[in-house]
Amino acid sequence: MMINRDISYKFSEISKQVPIVTIIGPRQSDKTTLLKKCFKEYNYVNLEDQMNRMLAKEDYIGFF
Repeated sequence: MMINRDISYKFSEISKQVPIVTIIGPRQSDKTTLLKKCFKEYNYVNLEDQMNRMLAKEDYIGFF
């Protein structure tokens, strides 16, 4: 169960104003969980996965 964050309601507002939203923080602080909760309609790709990272690097058009 994730803790409700005060900032989560702002993400949808911000995403309408700018094309990219970045969250920076320490490992395992629920950054990914927060974004997945706020942007359920978006696809998620883990670039720590070597195959995903290679595709993004070598064929970025196909990746997107």
